[in-house]
Amino acid sequence: MPPKKKPATFASTIEQLEALVAKLEHSETPLEESLVSFEQGVKLIRQAQHELMSAEQKVQQLLADVPEEADMDDN
Repeated sequence: MPPKKKPATFASTIEQLEALVAKLEHSETPLEESLVSFEQGVKLIRQAQHELMSAEQKVQQLLADVPEEADMDDN
């Protein structure tokens, strides 16, 4: 059984997206290839949005677990 592919990190997703944008901006790519690149870009954007939403939920959960009046005098 082949090893499972690790999910891309947010940073690598953004790097891939930037590379696609640069390719589309600076080349005379045929229309068909441009459409494939655009579709890949949309998938990458959705992936990045999902990662951001997950991170936001995690931060909100962590903040919800912090007492409102943390005693800062203990340090």
